[in-house]
Amino acid sequence: MKFPVFKKPAKLRIRTLGAKVLEEKALAVEIIDDEIRLLADMMIDSMGAAEGVGLAAPQVGVGIRLIVLGLPKQFSQGATDISPAEQMLLPKMPLCLVNPEISPVGRTTSISEEGCLSVPGIYAKVERPDRVMLSAQFLNGDSFSMECSGFLARAVQHEIDHLEGILFVDRLDKDERGRIGPELDKIKKGMAGNNG
Repeated sequence: MKFPVFKKPAKLRIRTLGAKVLEEKALAVEIIDDEIRLLADMMIDSMGAAEGVGLAAPQVGVGIRLIVLGLPKQFSQGATDISPAEQMLLPKMPLCLVNPEISPVGRTTSISEEGCLSVPGIYAKVERPDRVMLSAQFLNGDSFSMECSGFLARAVQHEIDHLEGILFVDRLDKDERGRIGPELDKIKKGMAGNNG
């Protein structure tokens, strides 16, 4: 899939609530080539500049199944009960995952506050599975499949939601959604025309 990248800008423009690309299901990456690697580098730079811990390609206007993660390394320091994925992935941050897929492991869930670069200034509590099985490829083409838990599991679920056209605010219960509804409307109105 070709997308318009002519030179490496300082950072990519992050689309916000109301942008059509955020509501669509992303397409699989067929070939990991230099264009995909350049996009991943630009996404990592943009995520860092925005002080985020994750970014999905649709958030920068590219509807493909590609996410970047930049969880702080302290999540792995001193932890005694971390999953194999946390042991492997946290020391490699920031990193890019191509065509990531997840499935829940067990039935245990937890509720924790989330925010999103595409819904600036809004934070709300979201219920998600505690553990997920993550399958993906690295940029070198190597594939892996392993269990994630903790903050990594939550971050992966949040970013993969973007690939399905889902924002974290779509997962809120009716009361919570009603509470932040006016702020969401302001974001949609304020960013209209700036989300192409």
